[in-house]
Amino acid sequence: MMRSWSILAALSAVLLFVTGWQPAMKADEWNKKTVVTFTEPVEIPGQVLPAGTYVFKLADSTADRDIVQIFNKDENHIYATILAIPDYRMEPTGRTVINFEERASNAPEAVKAWFYPGDNYGYQFVYPNVRAMELAKRTNQNVLSMPSEMAANTKKPAQSMQEQSVIAMKQAPVAAVKPSGEQMAMAQAVQTKPSATTQMAENRRPKMPSTASPIPLLVLLGLSLLSAGAVIGIWRRVHGLS
Repeated sequence: MMRSWSILAALSAVLLFVTGWQPAMKADEWNKKTVVTFTEPVEIPGQVLPAGTYVFKLADSTADRDIVQIFNKDENHIYATILAIPDYRMEPTGRTVINFEERASNAPEAVKAWFYPGDNYGYQFVYPNVRAMELAKRTNQNVLSMPSEMAANTKKPAQSMQEQSVIAMKQAPVAAVKPSGEQMAMAQAVQTKPSATTQMAENRRPKMPSTASPIPLLVLLGLSLLSAGAVIGIWRRVHGLS
């Protein structure tokens, strides 16, 4: 009887090892939670943040247009809910990158885009149209813009108001403003996907071996099932079962 229990325990351990494995995604990888410290005031759509530590997170990482929320370091106060457009970069880095609009004298730097460590895609912030025109002229760069009345949606601390803000901003038309003040299509101002030239360059890179293939798991499962069958066969012979 003791031998039978030992065999069954071994079989249970094998099955538990096989069926208990599953890949897991960290929460920070899903919402891109990033802790950022600014040593000087910085401008974001709708306001200027004083120097300090903040938490950047995605409110909705599955939307075509991503909503970025900025909290205090304890995450018990929200400063801003910001509309962002996917921004592509060819060379990701292993650290957080925040791009700024070029800074004029005696003016806070304006956040242009935020990239999570290791990601090709980041989030370019959309500014209310009036401010976008000022930034474009000041920096001599194209700046993404949305209707100026959307500025009020970037600062609504109550949860119910945040949800309304997210819905409103997802529906807002987005364009870009040239330094001349003229508007242009959003697609002309931001690279939302790899260009043909970029894609060709990436295709020429040496390919690294894949680490996410299911084949090793399938092989392990097959070997485990064969082992389990052998264990059952031994158990049946020990007990004189045909």
